[in-house]
Amino acid sequence: MISPLFVGLLFAAGVFFIYWSFWPQEAERERTRQGGFMVELRDHLTQAGYSSVTPANVVLGSVVLFVIAFVMVLALTRVVPIALCFSLMAGAVPLSLVRMRARKRRNKLRDLWPDVVDNITSGVRAGLALPEALSQLAVRGPAELRPAFAAFAEDYRTTGRFHDCLDRLKDRLSDPVGDRIVESLRIAREVGGSDLGKLLRTLSTFLREDARTRSELETRQSWTVNAARLAAGAPWVILGLLALNGSSLAAYSSPTGWAVLAVGAGLCVVAYRAMVWIGRLPEEERVLR
Repeated sequence: MISPLFVGLLFAAGVFFIYWSFWPQEAERERTRQGGFMVELRDHLTQAGYSSVTPANVVLGSVVLFVIAFVMVLALTRVVPIALCFSLMAGAVPLSLVRMRARKRRNKLRDLWPDVVDNITSGVRAGLALPEALSQLAVRGPAELRPAFAAFAEDYRTTGRFHDCLDRLKDRLSDPVGDRIVESLRIAREVGGSDLGKLLRTLSTFLREDARTRSELETRQSWTVNAARLAAGAPWVILGLLALNGSSLAAYSSPTGWAVLAVGAGLCVVAYRAMVWIGRLPEEERVLR
């Protein structure tokens, strides 16, 4: 005789598989291939100017810092939960530095992209073909972007394949604004016509207005982000000062101490992420990757 529990589980599994069949799996695999932590970290490294560093190197550095910090704090305090908390902070330092550097460089490049478009417009007006107008940015463009366009010029001289060179240029830039400019130029090259100058002027105006608006908003909201960092870091500074007095740390070795530190760390992370989410403008994603 078949158990009712078995029949119920079999029915539940059948309902689940029917539900699962309604969702396309190809889109999920494509999203997984394009996204993910390592792909995002690679973009951040490129945006930060560390294109020669691989995501695996950063992860390895985080693990090494985690182990070193854990051993040092444990030797100093003899309390495992406190050593674990500070080692987790140390392990997050490389990722935080890369993201901070990438964010600063993106903000700097945001003010340079209109000049890039203006230089392309000037080259087109002077009678240059679109690939030549892009190549001359290796000499006339902003200094921060010259290496990427110099590599594009070399690629184009070698292969003569404009679209493939644009794809490699996007990979070297790894910038959302750069993706929009590259795709606009790709469409302009495919469609052709006399509206290229108008398209480039409109794009330059839009980029300048966007950069000015984001700069004003970030200036006004930066105090909220700084307050979040101060509020999240203050309890751990106090805990670090308490570490100077070994007798006061013995309580954290108990299960109650583990629970207090775990709850405190969780609340700090949640509160910090909430304040940053409220106070910081959302970062542009590379939807045209």
